Amino acid sequence: MSLASDKVIVGKIGAPYGVKGWVKINSYTETPEGIFDYAPWFLGDEKEYEIDQWRPHGKSLVAKIVGVDSRDDAERIKNLDININASQLPDLGDEGVYWRELTGMKVVTTQGYDLGVVKEVFNTGANDVIHVKANVGDAFGQKERLLPFVFDEVVQEVDKEAKVIKVDWDPGF
Repeated sequence: MSLASDKVIVGKIGAPYGVKGWVKINSYTETPEGIFDYAPWFLGDEKEYEIDQWRPHGKSLVAKIVGVDSRDDAERIKNLDININASQLPDLGDEGVYWRELTGMKVVTTQGYDLGVVKEVFNTGANDVIHVKANVGDAFGQKERLLPFVFDEVVQEVDKEAKVIKVDWDPGF
């Protein structure tokens, strides 16, 4: 599977705004306006769309998408995910890692015990957490583990090439 062809969800199309095809935009980017730094958009991971114009509207954003010219057109794309090509994301260098890169990585303790693979990553408000699906026949009887994704305290190393996360973690916990 080529990373260049992978899609990443960066937002969602909201309700129509007005009668000329404008729509509200729900942005998942760090700064809401940052969603407009990416082009083209793929709505629902299908057809390619370009942004004609956009502007802030109160505390939210609205946009006019090329080819969406009426309220009915806007209704048809409402609630669709806004995807971009993963290759459009900034390179985080050797130190940074996107959550999507962690999914499927093997998680191994500093003592060499294989805890399983990352099923998903989520944020609890306090810190990011990796949900690890334990291997079948886990010696400690675990089916899954939730580990804080905190560098230096728990996470010692993320090897993107080998797809391994080394953690300082008690396998019985």
